[in-house]
Parts: sequence; structure tokens; C-alpha cells
Amino acid sequence: MVGRPLPDTELVARAKRGDAAAYEELVRRHQTIALRTAYLVAGNDADAQEAAQDAFVKAYRALGRFRPGFPFRPWLLRIVANEARNRRRSAGRRAALALRAAEEGPSGGAAPSPEGALLAGQERERLLAAVNGLREEERLVIACRYFLELSEEETAAALGVRHGTVKSRTSRALARLRAVLAEHGDGHVFPMTTLEGGGE
Repeated sequence: MVGRPLPDTELVARAKRGDAAAYEELVRRHQTIALRTAYLVAGNDADAQEAAQDAFVKAYRALGRFRPGFPFRPWLLRIVANEARNRRRSAGRRAALALRAAEEGPSGGAAPSPEGALLAGQERERLLAAVNGLREEERLVIACRYFLELSEEETAAALGVRHGTVKSRTSRALARLRAVLAEHGDGHVFPMTTLEGGGE
């Protein structure tokens, strides 16, 4: 596809008419966030890879039921999350939130000092431990909103809940995190300001 990138709506319309290249472009455009969402829910690489792959196949087969005018990404992420959830359930395990440092480069492109990197690493470990201590529904909403940087609409779609539920779970989870970090922390505010600066 030469020239200006086509919007998702146009690519979906073309894919519905049998344009395989249009669907391939949708896959390319959304495969990173699909994989990260699957990994968040499934908790391991193998299941995440399979879930994302199967989700793209299922989404392709379901294109006829996709409602024109609606955003494609939240619809896709709901399918991805369902696939990942099914795999995790069948394996009978609770997924822990695991983020890879390689996925997030330093802000502004400047390399952090060794001291800064160590501090950031310690803060990150504290934050992840606190997030992993949340109930699963709260952990997932925090991870979607602040680690994957999904909108409230996309989070609602991925988790299969209402928009208002995302808001209330986020508020509850942030309050719990604030309490846990204040109780076990040493006064640093890095984790909470990091979270509250993310999302919408």
C-alpha cells in the first residue's frame, strides 16, 4: 500500500471484500499491542504467541460480524484477551505481571546514569510486587491502562467489562497501591506518579 497509510476502517472494509493485503496490514499494525496484551493475560511467551495468532485468525473469520464505524483495535483486543484467558485457565495458573525492560526505552533517548538505572529498577520491582499483590481484576485493569497504555475503551473491550467498571476498578486499585506503597515504602513517590501520569 503506497502513499498515506489507510485508516483501520478502510482496511477492514477492504479485508471484508477479500483483500488479503489489507488484513495483513491490520495484523502488522496491531500485532505488537496484541502480543503484549496476550502476554499480560496469559503470563508466558508460548501461550501469548499462540493466543495472538489464533486471535488474528478468529478476527479474520469474524470480520463479517464487525460493525462498520466501530474502532477495530478494541474489538481485536477483546478477542486476544479471550484467547489468552482460555489458555491460562486451561493451564490452571495465575499470571503474574511481567514487563520487559527491553520493551520500554529510556524517555527522551538519554541513557540513565548507573545510579538512576539502579534506583529505577528498585522502584520498578517495588511497583510490580505491589501490582501483583492486587486482586486479578484490579491487576489487569492497572496493567492495561498504565503498562500497555490502553484507553479506557480499549481496556473495557480487552477485559470484557463496561467502561464504568474500568473507571471504578482503576480508582480502587490505585487507592490500594497507594496504601501498600506507603506502608512498605521509604517515601518515594516514583511508582504512583508514574502510574497516574499514564493512560488517558
